[in-house]
Amino acid sequence: MRSNTSQCAYAKAEEASKEKTLHVKTEEDEVPAFVDDDEDLCKSLEKGRRLGLKNHEEEIITKEPGGLHRDGRMSGSGSRHSTMFLVVRPCGSSSAGIHRLHPTPSSHRSRNVVIRCSLSSVQEKKEKAELDSELQPSLAFPPIRAAKRVVLVRHGQSTWNAEGRIQGSSNFSVLTKKGESQAETSRQMLIDDHFDTCFASPLARSKKTAEIIWGSRQDPIITDFDLREIDLYSFQGLLKHEGKAKFGSAYRQWQVDAENFIIDGHYPVRELWERARSCWTKILAHDSRSVLVVAHNAVNQALVATAIGLGSEYFRTLLQSNCGVSVLDFIPRSDDGSPHICLNRLNQTPGSPIAGGKSGGRETSKRIVLVCNGSTQGNTEDGFPLGGDQPLNMLGVIQSQKSAELLLDLRVSSIISSPNKACVGTASVISQVQEAADCLGADCVPRYVEMKQMGELDIKSVMTNNDISNFPPFQPGWLNRVDDGLRTTLWNQSGKAWLSLLDEISDESKPGEVIVAVGHPAINIALMGHCLNLSKEWLGSFHLDAGSVSVLDFPDGAKGKGVIRCINYTAHLGRWSIPITRSTEDGEEF
Repeated sequence: MRSNTSQCAYAKAEEASKEKTLHVKTEEDEVPAFVDDDEDLCKSLEKGRRLGLKNHEEEIITKEPGGLHRDGRMSGSGSRHSTMFLVVRPCGSSSAGIHRLHPTPSSHRSRNVVIRCSLSSVQEKKEKAELDSELQPSLAFPPIRAAKRVVLVRHGQSTWNAEGRIQGSSNFSVLTKKGESQAETSRQMLIDDHFDTCFASPLARSKKTAEIIWGSRQDPIITDFDLREIDLYSFQGLLKHEGKAKFGSAYRQWQVDAENFIIDGHYPVRELWERARSCWTKILAHDSRSVLVVAHNAVNQALVATAIGLGSEYFRTLLQSNCGVSVLDFIPRSDDGSPHICLNRLNQTPGSPIAGGKSGGRETSKRIVLVCNGSTQGNTEDGFPLGGDQPLNMLGVIQSQKSAELLLDLRVSSIISSPNKACVGTASVISQVQEAADCLGADCVPRYVEMKQMGELDIKSVMTNNDISNFPPFQPGWLNRVDDGLRTTLWNQSGKAWLSLLDEISDESKPGEVIVAVGHPAINIALMGHCLNLSKEWLGSFHLDAGSVSVLDFPDGAKGKGVIRCINYTAHLGRWSIPITRSTEDGEEF
């Protein structure tokens, strides 16, 4: 009687019986997938097809100490060291991608089978349409009954990270000592936060990070194969200089046009975006209010982007550092429609978010740091200044001092603020600390930091011309619920401010230039939207708190595409930082 694997595989083979016989040359630099039993193997192969294995052939083979078997017979009797491989290759091609499934215990021995898959041109066009990137304010997720917060964490530094080797979805690297330390720091950072469940990639570097962060919590970690890192096929395992030498133009395209990058007949980034959407369906369907997800750089980027409706052209735009934390809020709609989704923070790292001068592996040419003014005397109960021109209160002064201390790692050339009293107060504190920084040693060399005021950064006129008594509470996504006219005014005014800020960093003779812009959270949200080339419909997709810091990098200068290093960073505020998770009592929103 055939096993589940054999039944599934032979059914697929019978459907494609007219395909050519597969000829395979095995290599030792295999790329692993994860299969725990016959049924999971069948599911794994089905997932492979959904991810774009069009016009490809597959073969399962087993390798034992006595040699490689691919003739359809059972694997050797009693061997503990037999290894299963999934071979994937374009039909008619002589090259193949070799995927190690895992050392197969004797109880899991399976028949060697050949599976071939070929899609019609109509099916190919349909898949291409599904993979095409579409910019939309929100993805049509299934409705949810209660507010849900999802916390994404990237794994700690791995051995291949340290070597500069392309990992992809391979599973040969493990956490370095530094990576374990980063994971432990993240554990401490999240130790007081409540999570109902944890999803994790099955790859070792991510799974180990999840185990460290999850700590002594009793519930088991849920591993999901779809949370693995981006599939990079023949690139995997190569050092970066080897990728350049071996693949030339293809490697160049991977660097500068990743969305359209193609290798071994696949579009890895487009496939990843499709997979991320599948992940969200499963995560949102889980009966939990607070979810921890531990995965990888690229897949976390895709999860963030697909949640807020950004296409695959935004790959490498929303950075994910080792053990960086990103938070997404899913807020149910009263009409049972797709939930409101808000990016509460992006890439809150165990260390300083402004240390180092690289963004996604590239040197940063210019940088704009967005600082939200500290708390004011006229704040609402939710800690948010909706209108007026109030000075900083004592908490606001402390927040400003903390932000100034964080920015000591940067040499700021100028500080531009709204003329609002709280913004000017915050900017003054940052300026004083920057100017005094070089005088802390024996050799005091005072430095002048230019301060400017920009009227377009002032939100007072926008707010005072509207009835703020009807404003929604200051919660994630609050800008979704304000008057459309106000959003239009805010968007247009911030657009002028954005162009002025870009002009401030346009001098190419000043590489590494850093400016700080101090404004109201609402205006800073709009500035980030302009950085990403979005529209006013995205204003409710981001959230900023008083005293927070967000960092925008420009690897190609002011005329190039902006890269967001972090959003709503508040860890520098110490005891006044905003917690990652919040109470989720029945009937209570985040």
